[in-house]
Amino acid sequence: MDLHLHIIAFDIPYPPDYGGVIDVYYKIKTLCEAGIKIHLHCFEYNRKPEKKLEELCFSVNYYPRKSGIKTHLSLKPYIVGSRISAELEKNLLKDRYPILFEGLHTCHPLKDSRFAKRYKIYRESNIEHQYYFHLFKAGKGLKNKLFFFIESLRLKRFQQYLRHADLMLVVSEEDRKYLKKKFPSKRIEYMPSFHKEDGIFMKEGSGRFALYHGKLSVPENAQAAKYLIEKVWDPSMPELVIAGQNPDPMISAMARRRKNIRIIANPSEEKMFDLIRDAHLHIMVTFQPTGLKLKLLNALYNGRFCLVNEAMVTGTQLSSLCLIGNSPEELREKAMSCFEEKFTEEMIQARLIHLNATYSNKKNCKELQDVLILHYEKNISTR
Repeated sequence: MDLHLHIIAFDIPYPPDYGGVIDVYYKIKTLCEAGIKIHLHCFEYNRKPEKKLEELCFSVNYYPRKSGIKTHLSLKPYIVGSRISAELEKNLLKDRYPILFEGLHTCHPLKDSRFAKRYKIYRESNIEHQYYFHLFKAGKGLKNKLFFFIESLRLKRFQQYLRHADLMLVVSEEDRKYLKKKFPSKRIEYMPSFHKEDGIFMKEGSGRFALYHGKLSVPENAQAAKYLIEKVWDPSMPELVIAGQNPDPMISAMARRRKNIRIIANPSEEKMFDLIRDAHLHIMVTFQPTGLKLKLLNALYNGRFCLVNEAMVTGTQLSSLCLIGNSPEELREKAMSCFEEKFTEEMIQARLIHLNATYSNKKNCKELQDVLILHYEKNISTR
């Protein structure tokens, strides 16, 4: 069956170097490899059009993101209003293919009556108003805090657009429960994030350092890094490497005062991959227990031991694969104990069996493919 699917991405999903676009890119890659013809629509602002996407997809269109004071003053959330495009809507209306909306950011057309008979899939990555409220609490500066607070209120109001979706695909069981309570009549399915899983990259043995990685300009990640430096990582412990994009200057300044903490700013994809494989321990904490933290999934597929707090694995099926610590003392004690162990082949195989049962890209692609086939068959039979 000739399957076509529109995917509206909130950003250009290449390179897949931060949480949200990792799911989008590897979903596109896996679906294209399965023979589904993807019509990709990307909003362009900090990234340039990417030939790699054009090689994968049946078609790729780019649209400018609208910034400016009018978008900020709208009743619609800024992350939504800045992605409203008449050109996008015109392109979507050229056919009757199903549409997959990546994140609440792209969902403005959901309510449009012109799309009432189209099959519409919402791909959730976070309960956005909760996420932005946390950014408000974690943010610095009155201007930023005010933006995050107002955006949280607007996102909570805009969430009602989701009642026009035919299917919601969520990244955690906790988020599924939340949305099911809000939209009890809607079909809401748990589908973990897609990710890089092209082989077995975990190393046996031991490493010499611990690693925390993420987009370090994001307040949530900066808060976690600061917590690890100030509260957890004792001067007597092995080296802690903190790596990621655009580190907050405050984090860099704090790390410079510590001999056993090193910042690696803006590592290449290859450098980050080497860090993930070579680390003995991945330490990750979050104070926002929604969504699926893709950096954890990345570490579990490619790295050795993972030490996290409970919020990091809320709503996932990953807690049995991690060491859990919920206080600085617990995290410190478990980290030190971990450095006395070696990562074995038996641990690798046990982890892969568990991961592939739920987090396999091919498995989740097959589920999405089955949804599309059922929709196409139903449409064909009713014509």
